[in-house]
Amino acid sequence: MLMATAVFSFFVNLLQLVAPLFMLQVYDRVLQSRSKETLVALVVIAIVMLIVMGGLEAIRSRVLVRMGARMDRLMGGRLLQALLEITNRSGRGQEGQVLRDLETLRGFMTTSGIFALFDAPWVPVFIFVMFLFHPMIGAVGVIGAIILFSLALATELRTRDPLRLASMYASRANDFAETSRRNAEVVQSLGMIGGVRRKWQGMHDAALSLQSIASDRAGSITGASRAFRFGLQVAILAVGAYYVLLNQVTPGVMIAGSIIMGRALAPVEQAIGVWRQFIQSRSAYGRIKDLLAKAPPKPPAMPLPAPKGKLMVDKVVFGHPGGKPILKGVSFGLEPGESLGIIGPSAAGKSTLARILAGAWLPVAGTVRLDGVDLATWDREDAGQYVGYLPQDVELFGGTVKENIARFQDAEPEQIIEAARKADVHDMVLQLPKGYETEIGESGSSLSGGQRQRLGLARALFGNPRFLVLDEPNSNLDSDGEEALRQTLVQLKQQGVTVVVVAHRPSILSVVDKVLFLRDGLPEMFGPRADVLARLTRPVGGTAAPVANRGASRPRIAAADQKTDAQGGDEPAQPASDSK
Repeated sequence: MLMATAVFSFFVNLLQLVAPLFMLQVYDRVLQSRSKETLVALVVIAIVMLIVMGGLEAIRSRVLVRMGARMDRLMGGRLLQALLEITNRSGRGQEGQVLRDLETLRGFMTTSGIFALFDAPWVPVFIFVMFLFHPMIGAVGVIGAIILFSLALATELRTRDPLRLASMYASRANDFAETSRRNAEVVQSLGMIGGVRRKWQGMHDAALSLQSIASDRAGSITGASRAFRFGLQVAILAVGAYYVLLNQVTPGVMIAGSIIMGRALAPVEQAIGVWRQFIQSRSAYGRIKDLLAKAPPKPPAMPLPAPKGKLMVDKVVFGHPGGKPILKGVSFGLEPGESLGIIGPSAAGKSTLARILAGAWLPVAGTVRLDGVDLATWDREDAGQYVGYLPQDVELFGGTVKENIARFQDAEPEQIIEAARKADVHDMVLQLPKGYETEIGESGSSLSGGQRQRLGLARALFGNPRFLVLDEPNSNLDSDGEEALRQTLVQLKQQGVTVVVVAHRPSILSVVDKVLFLRDGLPEMFGPRADVLARLTRPVGGTAAPVANRGASRPRIAAADQKTDAQGGDEPAQPASDSK
């Protein structure tokens, strides 16, 4: 499409010579010969050429609009995939701006500002024509082009830094506003509206201030360039009139030279007028290019056979860029069909480990293998069908209940209902206004916390995965929901599914085989459930205090205030660093 646009631009600019050549012929031929027939012929030819030029201009605009839309279609999905891959790698998503950058780039390509790039190569051609009229007329054009180009360069130098900083602050303000919107309940209930507004307003005002600085500087230069353009018109007419008086050129040459100079310098002035959009689009293109370079497309991977569920975690380390390690060498193993409960105090790294086990994040060092295959290298489209994951904060997607359970795949109704029954959510779905076709709103806003969690569990169980990771799956469930969850875990064990559960409530641990105790990102204990929980039970007042009684109204498994003292003799539950 770029080639087509360039071809249309060639003919459009060529036809720009119609008006000056018409004036040349009128002044030098028609007025001299007083021939009405010649005038009529020239008018007809000029009108036909101008109609063709208008048609080509319209087609060129339509081509650019479609080119922008095609670029969006080709790059939009790729950008989203790259954004998810980078977030998966680092555990943080800091590149969300690129999706808005694509819109900025597409918008610039559909405006008249892009025409300056296609018309700029014709500037030397028009100036050459001016030299053909008379060297001094051409010299005026060259001087004008140099000065206008200098003004364009001054616009770049004077607005580059303010626009870059304005874009940064605007992006931060937009991200903060989105975060505040998603946490509107907290903002409202805690009376944070004033503080949130001031925080957003500060970043927004900083962006506006910098944009105003850039606009003021660009506006001053634009005003100077327009005044200079009018001065050039006076100069070219004065030079032309002078040489007409010397009988070196004709009046037609004087008028035609003025028109051609205006056309020659139009792209430069047009570029100055849209310089701000050009700088923003160039910055957007640079960010898009950098993001795609960080996540190059991967070649198609060969599908692997369905795993049985053997899990091996070897010296997994994870930390956010520039931060302290969250996990510091976690190792353990599970056989197919075994279930594991992960417990520990707050900020021990439990949810981080769950994300890594599910493949949501990638470890900085170490490996997580499922049936010997490293999850970091396993194609996620292929591996995802064998893995189920329920995050701590369940996020559903805008769409129907059916689409969310089926992971937005084309699935048979029987598969969807099977997953819903396993999660004990089928009857609940039937009570919704449209059943499985009910629109749940953005992030499942129309559902309660317990409903979202149970639908998230159904989504995790869809497709009969062989490895399941559940992060606090009972945090929003009542007693009936917890009992249904325990029954589901028992059924999964009977089906040979390997299950990992991050738990804060002790009730869910009754159905797991093994327990891993984490503290400060390090595994302290790993072994059979009864042995690990026995070690976590310490005497209080001469009586063994059960784990469930440690803590406040919501018992926390890992509420032990001190590390377990070393015991004499053999311990069935060994330190995790010695266990595989």
